[in-house]
Amino acid sequence: MTVALFTPEGMMGETPYHHVAVATGTRHVHVAGQVAREGERGDFAGQVASALRETATGLAGAGAGFSDVVRLTFYVTNRNDERVEELMAGIERVAEEIGLPRPLPPASLIGVEGLYRPEILVEVEATAVLE
Repeated sequence: MTVALFTPEGMMGETPYHHVAVATGTRHVHVAGQVAREGERGDFAGQVASALRETATGLAGAGAGFSDVVRLTFYVTNRNDERVEELMAGIERVAEEIGLPRPLPPASLIGVEGLYRPEILVEVEATAVLE
């Protein structure tokens, strides 16, 4: 395995993601920000699920999967506590389908004023290491 995910003792616990990823390999995969497909832009959790499916497709195209991911970044509009709950619901909706481990790889949730179109509520980026 090229990626080891863990949370060292003493770091903030009770998070849905690992704090540290250690990767060995020479082939890096960077999946640009993915959003929900048109027609799948309903509720926030649905957009999260759709954006993660798109991310999975991008990873697969490079011969990678979520087990190779060392970092996920979620950009969300109108960030608040409810959005965090909806984000987790969207993740749970597709985690098994796309092979997304839990806890997640190291992840960041970044609140933004807006994304490239007003109906887009979330964007997901991934970085993976192979070989």
